[in-house]
Amino acid sequence: MEENNYTQQVQNSQPQGQGEDYEEIDIMELLLKLLSQWKKLLLWCGISAVVGVIVAFSIPKEYTVTSKLAPEIVTKTSGSVASIASMLGANISNMSTNDAVYPDLYPDIVSSTPFVTELFSLPVQFKDKKEGMVDTDYYTYIKEYSKSPWWSAVLSAPMKGLSWFIGLFKEKQEKVEGYSNFNPEALTTEQSKIAKAISESISVVVDKKTQIITLTVTSQSPFVSKAVSDAVIEKIQEYVTSYRTEKSRKDMDYYLQLYEEAKADYYKAQQKYASYVDANQGVVCQRVKTEQERLQNEMQLAYQLYNSCAQQLQMSRAKVQQETPVCVVMQPPVLPNRASKPSKITTLVACVFLGFSLCAVWILGGKDWIAKFRSEREDFDKASQGQQS
Repeated sequence: MEENNYTQQVQNSQPQGQGEDYEEIDIMELLLKLLSQWKKLLLWCGISAVVGVIVAFSIPKEYTVTSKLAPEIVTKTSGSVASIASMLGANISNMSTNDAVYPDLYPDIVSSTPFVTELFSLPVQFKDKKEGMVDTDYYTYIKEYSKSPWWSAVLSAPMKGLSWFIGLFKEKQEKVEGYSNFNPEALTTEQSKIAKAISESISVVVDKKTQIITLTVTSQSPFVSKAVSDAVIEKIQEYVTSYRTEKSRKDMDYYLQLYEEAKADYYKAQQKYASYVDANQGVVCQRVKTEQERLQNEMQLAYQLYNSCAQQLQMSRAKVQQETPVCVVMQPPVLPNRASKPSKITTLVACVFLGFSLCAVWILGGKDWIAKFRSEREDFDKASQGQQS
């Protein structure tokens, strides 16, 4: 009785639909089936290897320059909040607000349209096989000297033909080439493509723990990669400096204006006093004496205001210098000696593996499945003809 119960439990534990029809996969049988078709496998691998070599040598070389930056994290304590808290007996000296330009914002800054379009006019130099060393700008380099695989032209040909055909029925517009007169807020189709290519060639990654910024620039010329990397680092420093010192620079400009006005008023009062004294030498008169004292007092007041404005100007200049951030370049851009892309070995191995996999699938089941599908299709057609007759 117990034996029958055990047998029944084993039968119930089997998956539904996997009773007598369940078949185990014999690995050795599959291997023997593949080995029996070794010539076909070798042929497919050979063809895939040839395709891999063609693909590997058709992809243009790309050179990558990597640099690392350590930005200064500025903390500012709110003076008004600290004074109120001190009146209440609380100590918030350790509480501070971080600068608004977080390192996490650097990738968004570099990929922004205004930042990218500023690189259009960047002077670059590269080596061309036909023309030798060429001096041009970054925009022209990407537009006229960047290469692409041959299949890119083949794949894009239908879309170009369709665009040309649609353009026949549209009003002709004045074609704007280059970037001499461009608006970052309204780029043309060509300018948008160039801006997108520049943005995709620049990568900025921020380490969440150390806040170290890793800048990577890729192009088809090692000289261009280094030049762009240097320019991006410089523009990042300029942007952060401009943001952090914007208020201080406005204050400095205001104090400079006050200083110039106070200086002019002081010189004017000094000149007026000196002229009056020279014109009334030897004159003994109370009215002259009173006017002289008044002019002297005005000159002293003008000097005090002039001196105060000069001090404020010096303090504002010192504040601008104090708030100017320091961005340490830990790893400067270095001219690469070897191409980073493509890896010909990796491309070749990937193509051979893909060819082997497709051939194996065809041998193990693809051919039989197609034959079965054709047989079922023929049976269905015969059955349909029989019903019609």
